[in-house]
Amino acid sequence: MRHSCHFPPQSLRQPQGGRGAGLHLPSCPPARGSRRHFGTITRSRWVGAVPRSLLPAAAMSRLSGGWDGAGEEVQLLLDLCLQCLTKNLSRYAADIKSLPPNIKDKLIKLMSRQGQITDSNISEVLHPAVESLDLRDCDISDNALLQLYNCKQLKKINLNSCKENRLGITSEGVIALALSCPYLREASFKRCCDITDSGILALALNCQFLQIVNLGSCSGIMDASLQALGENCKFLHSVDFSSTQVTDDGVTALVSGTCSKNLKEIHMERCVNLTDVAVEAVLTCCPKIHIFLFHGCPLVTDRSRDVLEQLVISNKIKQVTWTVY
Repeated sequence: MRHSCHFPPQSLRQPQGGRGAGLHLPSCPPARGSRRHFGTITRSRWVGAVPRSLLPAAAMSRLSGGWDGAGEEVQLLLDLCLQCLTKNLSRYAADIKSLPPNIKDKLIKLMSRQGQITDSNISEVLHPAVESLDLRDCDISDNALLQLYNCKQLKKINLNSCKENRLGITSEGVIALALSCPYLREASFKRCCDITDSGILALALNCQFLQIVNLGSCSGIMDASLQALGENCKFLHSVDFSSTQVTDDGVTALVSGTCSKNLKEIHMERCVNLTDVAVEAVLTCCPKIHIFLFHGCPLVTDRSRDVLEQLVISNKIKQVTWTVY
């Protein structure tokens, strides 16, 4: 394996040709005294979207004469190139779209962590086989979700907002997400306060493989959302609807629905409308429940605590929090 320099820069695309072809990506800033250059990985032929340097050790040995460090060298160079790419997105925007899916997946993760994915560039980094999007640190709106129409394999999306309410995501975007991504398994919308029952209804009807749903602090969520999840999502095992306006009727509909035997984790903290009825419904209908949080619910009384103590003693619950007023 040898590394050579290529100048001027070539476009960021999967190389064509046989032995000796390489992946041309922007290099990191050059050391003092050297001129800017672009790294070229040679003798690392690509099979589909995977470089041979990432194949098992036996195959690598045949390709490189037994140099065991080749895979790590290639991976390190690729990571450095992608880091430099994210620092010059405007310069290389036209080249991103043609990158192979495995490179795009790495780029998506890196840009997501740095909060660089936006409504205007998300279409460039997406590809039909993408399975996970963590956009909690990115400033996006419904416009980004409308561009997921080709992402049929998407299984996880995280739109949580850790600090402030997210105002750009509404039911319109959630409906588009639900219609585009039928195999979705995890959907997180914490503090997306403009989402209402219509969005969650579409999600429940079209994404019946859902397992984890986070609606915490979505102030527009009412009982209809919980009822829809209970009726349509039998694989649901974790749901968070803390700090919402749901009532005992919504919780009862959820835990008596098709997911009742699979529910393991429920967060319903700070729900001011819930009473002992909701707590008892969960404990009665969900035999697998082991994480149950309902602190900050002012209408819950000692009656719920008595039932919970029996379950805790029998080791059926691993974590529980509540407040008695």
